[in-house]
Amino acid sequence: MQSTNIIQIENLVKRYQNLVALDHLNLEIQEGEIFGLLGPNGSGKTTAINCLLALLKYDKGTITIFGEPMTPGSYDIKRQIGVVMQNVAVFEQMTVRENIDYFCGLYIRDKEKRRQLVDEAIAFTGLEDFTKMRPKKLSGGLLRRLNIACGIVHKPRLIILDEPTVAVDPQSRNKILEGIVELNRQGSTIIYTSHYMEEVEQICTRIAIIDHGHVLATGTTEELKQMIKTGETITIEAIALDEELLSGIRNLPHVFDVSYEEQTLKIRLGAARHNLVRVLNYLQEKDVRFGRVFSELPTLNDVFLEITGKELRD
Repeated sequence: MQSTNIIQIENLVKRYQNLVALDHLNLEIQEGEIFGLLGPNGSGKTTAINCLLALLKYDKGTITIFGEPMTPGSYDIKRQIGVVMQNVAVFEQMTVRENIDYFCGLYIRDKEKRRQLVDEAIAFTGLEDFTKMRPKKLSGGLLRRLNIACGIVHKPRLIILDEPTVAVDPQSRNKILEGIVELNRQGSTIIYTSHYMEEVEQICTRIAIIDHGHVLATGTTEELKQMIKTGETITIEAIALDEELLSGIRNLPHVFDVSYEEQTLKIRLGAARHNLVRVLNYLQEKDVRFGRVFSELPTLNDVFLEITGKELRD
C-alpha cells in the first residue's frame, strides 16, 4: 500500500534581511511516521517548524498539510495539530489538571468529552498523583510531562515535539519516549527534534538532516549510515603516542581519520574486514602499550558529523 504524505514542503525560502534561514527546503513526511528532524543550532529547524505552523511568513514555496495548503487561517488543519515546544508553556496560577483542561478547551467544547480526554492525558503522562499541584511545585521531568499532556490532550493527527526531553531525569526521559511511541501506535504522525542522537535512533522511523536551511540527507537510520565513509570506529587507550606512530596509523589500509587526545586514540575507518586486527598488530609491532580497546559500528552521531562537519551540540 502506498504511503500518504501528511506534509509536503516544496522550495521553501525564508530570509531575514541578508540571512537566508531556509534555502529552497524540500521535505515530505508520510502519515504514520515518527520523523526525526536533526540539525545543528542555526540550521533552520525552528524556522521550518514555525513556517509549517503558519506562524511565520516566508518568501517563496508551498506547504501542504493533510492535502490542503497551510495558511494562517487554516483553522481546520490547526485543530488536528498538537505542538510541544522546547520552552515549557503552561500557566503557573493553574493546577496541573486545570492547565490540561484549558488547552483541551481550545479544541473541544463539549464538557463531558473534554473531561474524558483530560483524564486520558493525565493517565497517559503519569500525572495522576499531581493533578492538584501547580507547575512551580513540579520537578523538571514532571513539568515536561505536563507540557506534553497539554499539547496532545485533544488527540491530534499530527504532533510536533521540539526537544521534549531536555534537562529531565532518565526515568522521565524513558517515560516520555515510551509515550511518543504509544502516541504513534495510536495513529498520530510525529515530528521529533532532539539533540540526543540515541533517542532519535531509538524511536524515529525516518530522519532528515538539515543545515544552512536545506536538507542534506533523508532516510532510515540504516540508510543514512550507508551514505557515509565510516564503517567502523576504533578507540584505544594508549600512552605516549608520538607523531611518527600516528602517521603510521594514518597510512594503514582503510583509515581516513585519526585523533589522539588525553591518551585516547580514535581511528575512523571504512568498512572492511580485519580493521581491528591490522591496527592492533601495528601497535604491537611498534611495541606500544595500550589499555582498553573498543570497536563500534557507525552511529547516527557519526552520520551527522560526517554529513554536516559539525557536532550536534555546537
